[in-house]
Amino acid sequence: MDRTLVPTTVQGTIRIPASKSQTIRALLIATLADGISTIRNPLDSQDTGSCVTVCELLGASIDWNKADDIITLDSRHVVRGGGPLVTVDCGNSGTTLYLAAGMTAALGRTVRFTGDVQLCNRPIGPLLDSLSELGATVEYEGRQGYPPFTIAGPLRGGRTTIECETSQYLSGLLLACSIASGDSHIEVPLLHEKPYVGITLSWLDKQGIRYRNSEDLQHFDVPGGQEYKPFDELITGDFSSASFFFCAAAICGTTVTVEGLDQQDPQGDKRILDILDRMGCTVRWHGKSVSVTGPADGRLSGGTFDLNSMPDALPILAVTACFADSQVRIVNVPQARIKETDRIAVMHTNLATLGAIISEQPDGLTIEGGHGLAGGSVDGFDDHRIIMAMAIASLRCASPLMIRGIEAAAVTFPTFFSLLESLRK
Repeated sequence: MDRTLVPTTVQGTIRIPASKSQTIRALLIATLADGISTIRNPLDSQDTGSCVTVCELLGASIDWNKADDIITLDSRHVVRGGGPLVTVDCGNSGTTLYLAAGMTAALGRTVRFTGDVQLCNRPIGPLLDSLSELGATVEYEGRQGYPPFTIAGPLRGGRTTIECETSQYLSGLLLACSIASGDSHIEVPLLHEKPYVGITLSWLDKQGIRYRNSEDLQHFDVPGGQEYKPFDELITGDFSSASFFFCAAAICGTTVTVEGLDQQDPQGDKRILDILDRMGCTVRWHGKSVSVTGPADGRLSGGTFDLNSMPDALPILAVTACFADSQVRIVNVPQARIKETDRIAVMHTNLATLGAIISEQPDGLTIEGGHGLAGGSVDGFDDHRIIMAMAIASLRCASPLMIRGIEAAAVTFPTFFSLLESLRK
């Protein structure tokens, strides 16, 4: 489905949906626990639906009361050890794939993992190599290091070294090793997106899972034989989703307030607020909501921004940079190339098509400010964050912008376009 958006401005207040990262971790940990867990305010999206399907195929009973925004998950019938081969389709959800692969091996299950075309082009070899070193058995159906594959437990523990181009490799190991039969030692010489590991560690802390780690997150000791416990948790708003509306205020020179966020949340994407502050915006917190006001004269400052800890912000920050009054360099985010698309290349293509003066580097983008964007048409590339970023770009394009294939936004943010419409003036 295609959509044409006309230039306008935005202003007002919205409530942002729940965090995808937190929702998926909650579902998987509830499945590992032995009992009934309650997840309040979960994200309702295609990625969440993929994770729910995986949990149910493992034996969890899930009641999703969407009227009250509550998931009740009963894991008492999850098979732990043995059982028939199960095939799970993770759809487009890389978080589900990476976190569930180790978890199923630790449960002693034999599971075949697959997904959509994009997911089957996302590398998983380093994680599966480490799981093999810790006792799992892995068989690929096609390309080595990519889905589809079959993984079988049990997970014994031991020692492994892994380079984490995506933090989800390490999060998958940490969740799994705590219920392996023996202790595990993990060496991590390379780790991108450290705040996402912080989200995982916060869940382990709430669960009382024991582990030791170095301050730089390069060394972990995880005792095996531990247990996850049923819980009752509220999922807070998603800073990754909120960043689109923060940046909309920035480029329009208006004020947008986003409700439902926690300033203490470990999500790394909340640092977009610091970046917008450096670019000349005003940021104000009011309890669980935050307001961003763009500069009234429309003059956003340029600068160099390291997005290693928040790669999902690259598409929307690249759009925002087009309206800065000087050069913006987005650096140290090579992992953006192995998301749903090569987001560095795709954003270069789309913004150059609209007249941006932009160049591509191995680890980021350089955008020359002061040129703005023309209208026209761009492709969404079946990538939810590309689609949403281009929708925000349309606010300040010189003429209408047509985006091809907007339906993929539903992967993580089904209500994005309705919320954007509610702010349009």
